[in-house]
Amino acid sequence: MSRIVVAIPKRETGIQIRNLLVRNGFDVIGVCTSGVQILNYADVLEEGIVICSCQLKDMVYGELRADLPQSFEMLVLTTGRHPVEETAHIRTLSLPLKVQELLEQVRAMEEMFEWQRRKRRGRKSERNERQNQIISRAKAQLMEKKEISEAEAHRYLQKYSMESGNSLTETAQMILEMMDERSSEK
Repeated sequence: MSRIVVAIPKRETGIQIRNLLVRNGFDVIGVCTSGVQILNYADVLEEGIVICSCQLKDMVYGELRADLPQSFEMLVLTTGRHPVEETAHIRTLSLPLKVQELLEQVRAMEEMFEWQRRKRRGRKSERNERQNQIISRAKAQLMEKKEISEAEAHRYLQKYSMESGNSLTETAQMILEMMDERSSEK
């Protein structure tokens, strides 16, 4: 289940939306009135859904979208006064809110997240022999150079893979290339 952050300039309205979503089984982790508050949540979460108005206290939805990680989706509540362009990561819903439309839109966004998770899990098992060899060689190099166990080398690769946003194979390849460069410089 995806985590949801509600961001509406009027806190009371945001709380009403949160309560509606929670009563219908959604995981709402916060109600905000500014974009900075949302970005603070985004720093902690891997992914999520932001339900917000076009204009927050400190920024408009487009500025917020530009600052959010790609793993976040936005549902922008619009009055029609401010044109909102729908993109791959931005959906819109017209005000006044219709409860059923809001719930359907959030369910659809959660289903999309679940599909993406399954797709990512499926990709993990699709490594070919060459990719497994690259990862094994990188682990062996790390074990030798850093004098660590295989499990520690694997965690090292995973950590830098997640931080860089690259696959485990790409991270292993970069580490091998860096170690080869260092060896040739000596």
